[in-house]
Amino acid sequence: MKADGSDFKRLTTENNIRHFYPSLAPDGQSVLYSAFSADNNYEVYRLDIVDGSVDQLTNLYGVDNAPEISPDQQQLVFTHIPPATDKYQIVLADQHGKNAENIPGINGWDPTWSPDGKLILFASNKNGTNQLYTVRIDGSKLTRITNLPAIRGRSDWSPDGQFIVTYSGEPWKRELFIMNADGSNVRQLTPSGGNSQGPSFSPDGKWVAFTAYFDKYNEDNGCEIYIIRIDGTDLRRLTNNDYCDYQPRWGP
Repeated sequence: MKADGSDFKRLTTENNIRHFYPSLAPDGQSVLYSAFSADNNYEVYRLDIVDGSVDQLTNLYGVDNAPEISPDQQQLVFTHIPPATDKYQIVLADQHGKNAENIPGINGWDPTWSPDGKLILFASNKNGTNQLYTVRIDGSKLTRITNLPAIRGRSDWSPDGQFIVTYSGEPWKRELFIMNADGSNVRQLTPSGGNSQGPSFSPDGKWVAFTAYFDKYNEDNGCEIYIIRIDGTDLRRLTNNDYCDYQPRWGP
């Protein structure tokens, strides 16, 4: 849909298959997502927005999700969860899903690229609690950047590289938090009481899109897509459906 909530249209057509974690390519011509393939098996797919064609990019057996293509559109990053393990891996592959390799020594989930393509932001519980980290694509310069009480994962980097937005909190009490890219100057972005989560920056870095329950709190299918300015003002609701709208990702 457009940034004002208009021109809402469906892209995937399989009613009996679950689709998750959409992310638009930097050129706006395609969308990556994870789809159910078989029991405990999700793979990464690319959908061409213009002609509707779909290509399966991974075939790794296990759960592959949270895919994103790099700013130069040459590499993919995604989470891979091998069968019968709780080791969430951050995997890099080429743009076609080939040559997939774990980032050395890194376990985590929900990766997203820095605007210059040099770093990956991701969540991990490597030190006992869920926090956000950054790492170079070769596995070097691993840096913890948050100290929030209940990080979930899905986060985003502002287009100018200056800010990071994430969400934290116990179930039904989650809020968005914005901070400098090094984790300093953390502040709550969303008004309390909306169970806000899954944030994504706008291309100009002035807005954040996210899921929340401000108008249908405590309803399982009550989540809608909202946007808010990065100073915490001008909260706007974009969707109004009888099902849950979640995991928004802003396009170019």
